Amino acid sequence: MKPISTFPLFLAFLVMALLGLTACQQEAGTAPAPPPPEVKVITVEPKTIPDEVEFIGQTDSFRPVEIRSQVTGIIKKVFFTEGRDVQKGDRLYLIDPIPFKAAAGSAKGQVGQAVARLAQARAEFTRVKPLLEEQAVSQKDVDDAIAEELAAESTLVSAKANYDKARFDLKNTLIVAPVLGRIERSQLYEGRLVSAQTDLLTSIHQMDPMYVNVNVPESYILKRQRELSEETVQRPDLFELRGLMTMADGSTYPHEGILDFAGTGFRSETGSLQSRFVFPNIRQRSVPGDRDDRPIYALFPGQFVKIRVKGYMRTNAMLVPQRAVQQGPQGTFLFVVGEDDMCELRPVKASLWKGTDWVIEDGLNSGDRVVVEGFHRVRPGNQVRPVPYQTTPSSIEPAAGASKALEVQ
Repeated sequence: MKPISTFPLFLAFLVMALLGLTACQQEAGTAPAPPPPEVKVITVEPKTIPDEVEFIGQTDSFRPVEIRSQVTGIIKKVFFTEGRDVQKGDRLYLIDPIPFKAAAGSAKGQVGQAVARLAQARAEFTRVKPLLEEQAVSQKDVDDAIAEELAAESTLVSAKANYDKARFDLKNTLIVAPVLGRIERSQLYEGRLVSAQTDLLTSIHQMDPMYVNVNVPESYILKRQRELSEETVQRPDLFELRGLMTMADGSTYPHEGILDFAGTGFRSETGSLQSRFVFPNIRQRSVPGDRDDRPIYALFPGQFVKIRVKGYMRTNAMLVPQRAVQQGPQGTFLFVVGEDDMCELRPVKASLWKGTDWVIEDGLNSGDRVVVEGFHRVRPGNQVRPVPYQTTPSSIEPAAGASKALEVQ
């Protein structure tokens, strides 16, 4: 038996290996491109949304009344309890009335003297007038009688005026509350000399309702005027605008206020226009058995609060989730999926933060598809595979007061 040669077999294996290597190289050179990356998008549509902005405000009593004396004298008695509520007409102070009673009596006596003098002058004129026709008296005697009657009438008028002033001063020795409200501390007490219309005795604050003063920046007013003229924002009558108050602890006041005053000129020191809202000041009854029977007010003068203005509506607003808006060296931008699912970088102007969304003022059109998730997989000019973005319960708009107006610089 002839031995079998292994060379042809080795040659056959070598040829097969080379053919397999060539096939692998050809297969690697013609491998298909990877599929486009998947991104989640939303399709934006114009909406009409509330356009609300917050300002810092300060509470002020509805009617602050300063209590001053109309007469100069010594305080004899203080009737009220400091820090309590007083009713209209309640007694507050008593100025020592004795000097004023004496002055009123003297003035009354002067009125009586003037009345007697006038009666005498009229009687004298009545007596001498017919005697002039009989030439029993001279014309000078008649003229003197007329002059005396006129002087007596003037004296009576002056005496009555002095008597009225004396009675007025006597009446004003008792100082009463002109309004219902809460009274402050007394600045002067028994035994102190009070100067008429000069010394401040105390103040009364009418607590219900309560004012809130707001300084509105000039830039905001100019922006609002432009938006109203361009009809991108609508509002009711100016004095139908409402205000929602947020307290210093973050709680929301349960009642809305109404704008009742808008200033007519800007304050040069602040560059702002003062406006004023009026709020009901809710009072609660005291706890039964509590010795302090004062009403419990919810608001006090001088508090700093936040006022969210309600009533403006923004039309054709484009809303996109906050995560879709990016910040770059040239400003804010986002990714938009265009025709043939090609991704492009779009500069935009985002101005308002509404809940979990940005309001895009410029840069988007109705029907644009905005990328919300998958930014790290896209490049401008590359094709993507868009799928709808599904909102989650966590994206629900936060409670009232969380929306803020943020200007993107």
